[in-house]
Amino acid sequence: MKHALLGIDVGTYSSKATLTTFDGRILNTATIPHDISLPHPGHVEQDADKVWWHDVCALCRKVMEGTGLSGQDVAALAVSAIGPCVVPLDARMRPLRPAILYGVDVRAQAEIAEIESEFGAAAIREFSLMDLTSQAIGPKIRWLRKHEPDVWAATAHLATASSYLGWRLTGQHRIDRHTASHYMPLYNPRTGMWDERFNRAFVPLHALPRPAWSDEIAGEITAQAAQATGLSAGTPVAVGAVDALSEAISVGAVAPGDLMVMYGSTTFFVLVQDRPTPDPRVWTVAGAYEGQFNLAAGMSTTGSLTRWFKDELARDLAEPGGYAALFDGAANVAPGAGGLLVLPYFSGERTPINDTRASGVIAGLSLSHSREQLFRAVLEGVGFGVRHNLEAFADIGAKVDRVVAVGGGAQGNTWLQIVSDIAQVEQEVPAVTVGASFGNAFLAGCAAALVQRGDIGRWVRPGRRIVPDPSRRALYDDMYAQYRKLYDGTRDVMHALKSIAAGQADQRPQ
Repeated sequence: MKHALLGIDVGTYSSKATLTTFDGRILNTATIPHDISLPHPGHVEQDADKVWWHDVCALCRKVMEGTGLSGQDVAALAVSAIGPCVVPLDARMRPLRPAILYGVDVRAQAEIAEIESEFGAAAIREFSLMDLTSQAIGPKIRWLRKHEPDVWAATAHLATASSYLGWRLTGQHRIDRHTASHYMPLYNPRTGMWDERFNRAFVPLHALPRPAWSDEIAGEITAQAAQATGLSAGTPVAVGAVDALSEAISVGAVAPGDLMVMYGSTTFFVLVQDRPTPDPRVWTVAGAYEGQFNLAAGMSTTGSLTRWFKDELARDLAEPGGYAALFDGAANVAPGAGGLLVLPYFSGERTPINDTRASGVIAGLSLSHSREQLFRAVLEGVGFGVRHNLEAFADIGAKVDRVVAVGGGAQGNTWLQIVSDIAQVEQEVPAVTVGASFGNAFLAGCAAALVQRGDIGRWVRPGRRIVPDPSRRALYDDMYAQYRKLYDGTRDVMHALKSIAAGQADQRPQ
């Protein structure tokens, strides 16, 4: 008798699988690292087969190692992935080029301006419940049409990461409505389906995957997928979700007022709502379950910024233990990092400033500053960015009843304490924070009617609470005010430098 649930998440820098029982007991986890491609400034890509599909197939087998189980014991599967992405497929559903990633890929700025001029920014906002930003897929589709006509001529279908993987597994092309919400201006949030209203010069709607809820069945494992993965043909596969939404489910952030903060390569926010509260600073999208909405937000460079710091400024700190040494050093630095202030916009910034031409700034440097102080300033810079997003939620009037933290950055206390002190919010960290793959195992169980939605309360066990230190409030309030001023005061310089860098890139030898 089949008695295990399998969840897989394909992230920006790694993929992870979690195998559970029907009551949420973790049987095993497995992880595979991978990388991204940066072919041009502002372009961020991944290979759909060599990264996404390879990882899924490998993880289906790797997670079974040492458990005494095999793919034949899996009762249901759900997969989440980075998103929203876009990969053009030919008539046989084969990728025609590497996938264009989510909001960290900023190539389509001219297309955003073009679409807003053509249809009107206000009309798009009223229809889609949010503005066009680098997170939107419509402008990237238009970029493909304009800049790669040969690819476009061969394009018969368009996929995002999770929908492509769902098709490889089941032969059915479905997309969760949360991700579909970012395929603006093609998705109608009121009907939950594709809409022709703004579709002029985009794509035939039949080329897109069919929207569905995350806990619905997308299809069953095909014979070909069974051979590739080791799972049984006929195993049900859920529609799944974007990674951040599965992260929210994994820590029980499923009720209106629950806010998940995901500390990953990027920092992502998912606030569960029973009605939308649209605002141009953030994203209003569908939730995982029918009748739910999410107010979502995302910072572009957080965990990836600590990775950059380690790779470029701390190469002497060998792994394992290199990151731990950096965080331990930062924990021993006084709040305020000796007067250093970092704008963490190293890949532009998404919410709430939505400025793809923003760049990183380190202010206040002197010869007396240490690497430990600089690293703490990086962590504090992310903390100020988190506060900026939480303030945007408050300005909108979106109700936040509790904050739940998850992700790699939530494994230790140092970064979480910095964020809580800066934003003056309490954060809950469940006893087990496996991540999106755990949430996907739960979605798999729901889709196969082996688990009920309300069971998440038994799957997620209480852990620790990070309580803000009120003695640090005055200092961080002052530094936050300077953080906001620093962006305002350097924005024009940032943009000018981005133009210079782009010009230099164009002049590089081919």
